[in-house]
Order: sequence, then structure tokens, then C-alpha cells
Amino acid sequence: MSAKTYAARESEIERRWYVVDAADETLGRLASRIVHVLEGKHKPTYQPNLDSGDHVIVLNASRIAVSSNKRETKLYIRHSGYPRGYKEETLGQLLERRPEEVIRRAVKGMLPKTTLGVQQLRKLKVYAGADHPHQAQRPEPLA
Repeated sequence: MSAKTYAARESEIERRWYVVDAADETLGRLASRIVHVLEGKHKPTYQPNLDSGDHVIVLNASRIAVSSNKRETKLYIRHSGYPRGYKEETLGQLLERRPEEVIRRAVKGMLPKTTLGVQQLRKLKVYAGADHPHQAQRPEPLA
């Protein structure tokens, strides 16, 4: 008896486009749904070593919801490497300045920290408003 395991090739992977409305959605719960699709775990042909995921378009990023008082307490910290190069800003400040970045960082933190994760993150498109330039791809709403 010889059972063979099916292994999908890169050329056999079929990519679809999905659109998500982030208005009044909780940040972490939305990010985990997006990561599931970007990694391709919703497909029966999922392989952890291949990028078999789909493209995701996120709309209304500026209207994302967060629980508790995270708008004031959650900090995004970075350092330039130079003296006094420490910078921090709260979630509320980042939402005002660049609302797309909040969702992108949440999704990036859930993806693998490898070149595969970078490849999967490229398939994420985030927009602050309700319009997007990807009508030609005929995106479907993400269930």
C-alpha cells in the first residue's frame, strides 16, 4: 500500500481577492481573521512552507474599534538607534495620523517572522476610507 501526500505547486495556487469592512470591528479579532486568509489556512491545499493565501483589502481602517482604554494606554515604540532616538505614540495618536498602519502592524505581528511572512504581508491592502483602486480584481466580501 503506497499512499502519496498531495503537494501543491506554486503554479497551481489560485489566488482570490477579498474585501473587509473594518468599521466597528475589534482590532485583534479582525487581524486574526485577515491573517487566516493571508496564510491560506482556509484552503484545503494549505502548506506551511508555501504562500498559498489570498489578497485582502481592508476598508474604513480609521473606524476600527478597540476594547477598554487602549486608545490611551497602548503604545507603539520605536528607536532610531541614535541618542535620544526613542519615540513612542499611543494607539489614538497613530489612528489619527495613519489609521492604515494600526491594522498593518496588528496583522504583521501575527504573521511568521520569515521571508514567507513578508511575502504574505504584501498581499494586504489597507485603506482609511471606503474607496479602493482594486475594482478590476472583483473582490468578494470576506465571510
